[in-house]
Amino acid sequence: MAVSGTDVQYAKELLCSNELVVIPTETVYGLAGNALNPEAVATIYEVKNRPSFNPLIIHTDRLEKVTNYVSSVPRVAQQLANAFWPGPLTILLPKTDALPDIVTAGSDRVAVRIPQHPLTLSLLKELDFPLAAPSANPFGYISPTTVTHVEAQLGDKINYILDGGSCSVGIESTIVGVKNDGIEVYRWGGISLENIKAVVPNVQTYVSQTEEAPSAPGMLKSHYAPSKKVIIGNLTELLGQYPPSEVGIISFQNIFPQVPENQQCVLSASGNLNEAARELFSSLRQLDSLAIKVILAELVPNYGLGRAINDRLARASA
Repeated sequence: MAVSGTDVQYAKELLCSNELVVIPTETVYGLAGNALNPEAVATIYEVKNRPSFNPLIIHTDRLEKVTNYVSSVPRVAQQLANAFWPGPLTILLPKTDALPDIVTAGSDRVAVRIPQHPLTLSLLKELDFPLAAPSANPFGYISPTTVTHVEAQLGDKINYILDGGSCSVGIESTIVGVKNDGIEVYRWGGISLENIKAVVPNVQTYVSQTEEAPSAPGMLKSHYAPSKKVIIGNLTELLGQYPPSEVGIISFQNIFPQVPENQQCVLSASGNLNEAARELFSSLRQLDSLAIKVILAELVPNYGLGRAINDRLARASA
């Protein structure tokens, strides 16, 4: 079983030896390795059982380091970086040959971000290489937001988990790319469309679902999924189709009296989308552990972080 703790120097030693370390971020926990070492990156794919056509995000601690691995930072990307880094925003930028192609799955763009977590930022400041770090879970399953989640899924495959507590955002980063003088959104996440538009008004939504060769991380149609079948719709109507003992419920605000309470997860009784985002993955995990047959879920209001929540629910049900 993996050891967990807050020893940044030990994490550094492992990473410098091309070992993998699980790192906390504000979004989810990441399975990190030296992004400049193809063998370390290949081990990430192996441990996660992640298809090699699915690119990774690299992480570092300041924009000056980012410029070592990208050929340019367009003006609008610079504006977004100034506004949201450190934070849950990933930007696709043209890569240089300093990064091995395995990181980007052969793409000429690399996904880059600076995470907003003090423990991981202190680690990144110690390193002279960026970290490739997808979520620390088997490919396609629910992303981890606590050390316990990581231990349950990858504990026998890794040496060390840097314990940063529960993730404060709880849902992956928003991914954007630059197009002309505007921005394309490839994945909804921890930065909302409204916040992006306040910095760069020209935003196109390119969020899509694909089953092969995605142009950015997190775009596969089936992803973030529990082992139980997930069905999205009107919960009152769906509950009429299944015996209450066989269902789990993910609702935005409401409890349904006909279903046992331990089989229900309310994302935010007060209707707070930030709280709902933090609770989503833990709720899916909790229900997936029960002796039920199906998870019934409803969409949340489709604004702010609601877009990201609805995106994850759609991919979990694909």
